[in-house]
Amino acid sequence: MKSRLVASAALSALVVLGATGCTFISPQATKIEYSPSDGVNVSDTDGPLEVRNAFVVANEDGSVGNFVAAIVNPTDDSATLTITVAGIDPLTITVKGNDSVSLGADEAPLRIDDLDHKPGSTVEIHFQSGDGSGTKTQVPVLDGTLPYYADLVPTEMRNTPEPTPTDTAAPAPTN
Repeated sequence: MKSRLVASAALSALVVLGATGCTFISPQATKIEYSPSDGVNVSDTDGPLEVRNAFVVANEDGSVGNFVAAIVNPTDDSATLTITVAGIDPLTITVKGNDSVSLGADEAPLRIDDLDHKPGSTVEIHFQSGDGSGTKTQVPVLDGTLPYYADLVPTEMRNTPEPTPTDTAAPAPTN
């Protein structure tokens, strides 16, 4: 009888341990960092600035895009972020100390001409601030299908000539 009681207690302990033991070796999902929006977070820029929810909203053929992100400066000094896409002139933005800039919300997004990445793809962007070497990150390219991105789609083309004023005077009378 005693052996049955011991065997029953041992079996119960094994069942409890087996049912709860996987929590000892499985990572907690709530501790895994991720970007909860459509963009990506870039906090490893080797510099003072952090880039949050970065994405590009492009026109239909992917030739032009608007860079949208929040740039946060947790330091006391102003800092400049350099954003580089291969083959395109670098873009820069300066953020005051203990401040943030929200491109696409509080300020106009940064326009990227000659993007050559269609919506649905990703584009490799290099972010650098301060004295660090920076980091490259794959940033998603979106379109204006979702209503809250529709206003961010670039519409006017680069190097569009200014309209030339025309003479609207009445033509000279003919005899």
